[in-house]
Amino acid sequence: MKNFTPLTIAAIVGSIGLTSVVRADDSDHRRDFKHVFLISIDGMHASDLSNFVSKHPQSRLAGLSSHGFTYPKALSSTPSDSFPGLLALVTGGTPKSTGVFYDNSFDRTLYAPGSTCNGPAGVNTVFDESIDNDPLSFTGGGTLGQPLTQINPAKLPRALVNGSCVPVYPHSFVKVNTIFEVIRAHGRRTAWSDKHPAYDLVNGPSGNGVMDLFTPEVNSNDSVTGEDTTKGFHSIQRNDFLKVQSILNEIAGFDSTGVKKVGVPAIFGMNFQAVSVGQKLAKGNKSDPSDAGLIGGYADAVGAVPNNGLQLGLDFVDAQIGAMISALRVAGLEDKTLVIISAKHGQSPINRALRSAVNDGPYGNTPGVAQVTTDDVALVWLAPGNAQKANYAAARTYLQSQAGTLGIDKLLDADELARPFGSPFENNRTPDFIAITRPGLIYTGGTKLAEHGGFAQDDRNVALMVAHPALSSRVFDDEVETRQIAPTILGALGIEANQLKSVREEHTRPLPGFGD
Repeated sequence: MKNFTPLTIAAIVGSIGLTSVVRADDSDHRRDFKHVFLISIDGMHASDLSNFVSKHPQSRLAGLSSHGFTYPKALSSTPSDSFPGLLALVTGGTPKSTGVFYDNSFDRTLYAPGSTCNGPAGVNTVFDESIDNDPLSFTGGGTLGQPLTQINPAKLPRALVNGSCVPVYPHSFVKVNTIFEVIRAHGRRTAWSDKHPAYDLVNGPSGNGVMDLFTPEVNSNDSVTGEDTTKGFHSIQRNDFLKVQSILNEIAGFDSTGVKKVGVPAIFGMNFQAVSVGQKLAKGNKSDPSDAGLIGGYADAVGAVPNNGLQLGLDFVDAQIGAMISALRVAGLEDKTLVIISAKHGQSPINRALRSAVNDGPYGNTPGVAQVTTDDVALVWLAPGNAQKANYAAARTYLQSQAGTLGIDKLLDADELARPFGSPFENNRTPDFIAITRPGLIYTGGTKLAEHGGFAQDDRNVALMVAHPALSSRVFDDEVETRQIAPTILGALGIEANQLKSVREEHTRPLPGFGD
């Protein structure tokens, strides 16, 4: 097989179409694979996948489903934020074991950025674009492929470690190991591409799980509009394509930047944002002529008819998946690679008639409040220590009194949080309260059509498909969770899944069809 350079791969894959595949008996799925390619299409519901495949039978997603296992009842993490959503995929765990509830959360044992770790502990922990050296640049103000150079340690929370006050990087915020750490420990190469340098998170506590972590900043200024790439249907595609190119480089045997020949990773993959932005963005960016006339979201109540802005995102993702699968074929890797397509989270509401924009201001008046994080859910932390228990009853009474104003359907308190997440009086990360809101509610003063983070079906029922040329098409009607992807990946690579701490603690099983 000829060795292609990254440029040659990028040029050639667009001209290669679908070819027929030979299907073996389903028992072949139990063999070991050389590579696993994991794709998260953020925001993509199970219904989006099924509708797209049925309406576009010549699409790459349809081609994959013709030799893949599909799980229409797959559920993402709760909360359905990107951080716990991704950790479910790569640890096999929920926030109960990972300790990560949101990218904007609270820890009762950590200290403020820039502090000397003196005084009372307890701080808002923020791991998003705000920790970049330069959030306006797609490089994050560092070197792509080296996320720690993109992160400003002065912006990180701090911890007392052996008497020293040190910054807490995202990877050290995670309480359990990741598939990348396990796979690397077995002498295999690991890689991942994602939307913020803060996705150093997937390195796991060792900080070394991902050998090649490519993280162009998604909230950086677009080269065409000069505005945040998430503000346009086409600008987000330009940002996503940076990650696609990193994957094409890796398939060609280079590192993510295409500079160094290193070999194809055993585990690699990326996330797409184009569908998520297509669901959330009301209309195109006026600064981008190609966005003219585009609107986001769905035209119907059940999500069967995407508006043109969202359809553009779906088509883009399908085309780019096609390019990457074709590159695998060109490199002679398709038969050696298990492809897994899912999503960190869905998006709510699908039905635009249910959308209700609500001001989250009243949460700030909660007695003893220390941190409130809202999207289409609300997580409330009280000041830790003695104040936590002293204010708890009053805080609960207040939030219950504001249920109508804040659109709270159900308020989860310490008793109800203890089993799924750990008691807030014993766990340093568990919120004191989680407010599950009425369907369609978004805490926003803006025009966004949908959001995620909550517990609703639209938030959680995500796409999940596992494909390989040797598999026949099959639909599993079991209710599954995306955290089952992690042990499935290790099993596919011939590695014992119990090497993941979350798998052991939460008894996470592989996906149906990939059992022991």
